[in-house]
Amino acid sequence: MRLGPRPAALGLLLLCAAVASAGDAEELHYPQGEHRSDYDREALLGGQEEVDEYVKLSPEEQHKRLKSIIKKIDLDSDGFLTESELSSWIQMSFKHYAMQEAKQQFVEYDKNSDGSVSWHEYNIQMYDRVIDFDENAALDDAEEESFRQLHLKDKKRFEKANQDAGPGLNLEEFIAFEHPEEVDYMTEFVIQEALEEHDKNGDGFVSLEEFLGDYRRDPTSEDPEWILVEKDRFLNDYDKDTDGRLDPQELLSWVVPNNQGIAQEEALHLIDEMDLNSDRKLSEAEILENQDLFLTSEATDYGRQLHDEYFYHDEL
Repeated sequence: MRLGPRPAALGLLLLCAAVASAGDAEELHYPQGEHRSDYDREALLGGQEEVDEYVKLSPEEQHKRLKSIIKKIDLDSDGFLTESELSSWIQMSFKHYAMQEAKQQFVEYDKNSDGSVSWHEYNIQMYDRVIDFDENAALDDAEEESFRQLHLKDKKRFEKANQDAGPGLNLEEFIAFEHPEEVDYMTEFVIQEALEEHDKNGDGFVSLEEFLGDYRRDPTSEDPEWILVEKDRFLNDYDKDTDGRLDPQELLSWVVPNNQGIAQEEALHLIDEMDLNSDRKLSEAEILENQDLFLTSEATDYGRQLHDEYFYHDEL
């Protein structure tokens, strides 16, 4: 099948736009490397509907809900929030909202409301038509071939998520398709997919050269900054056994979003900013003293949790 230029270009355009937007957001969030807390509120409470809902809460109600959230974060009920407790809460928050988003998408993709999403329905939602590529026939156009590869990867992930071999994905399987990193039975698939893409010599590992992809060093000049950053990540973040290559488990830490690292970084940031007596933990009083900072952090998903009963209700 030959795909016309519009859908292929659209797919690549969306991918590039997502990357560009992420870079722009990072620059706005951390201009010159400095954390700008008001950006968090602007970014996630900036929509008019969210702002309207936020301002409707009285200071007393904000205070009440925030204290309820603090109590839930404090797993050992000792009256203090540690780095570990804050990190665990933030990771739980990430997962909760990812699952909520997947559930909302499921309803949108399930066109005939039969409780499952077929591959046909997935294509209709994503591309407005059913796309069917020949797995063994590469396309001459580079953009179309890139799109074909991405579409075939999606199809393989869709088939792997479909545990019961039914005509479509139920909600649990759809979550596995959208967030394979959150589902145990998808782990091996994620690893094998990454090896197929990056393990060029087929030895079951990813070397530094394979990690860097098509980059070829110019012996007459120094490596660009981005290569130095990537080399540092390979050596210090991923290659835990320092053998110069990534085994399947190390590879998983690269290809799966590292929410744990993000959560730990945010937990440390909060303690650094809010710990008034330097005991490396936060009391309720310290948090309430810095309420605005806490409400513009990932610990409350930038204030979003004050509007979600899942977090502030007495039973979690």
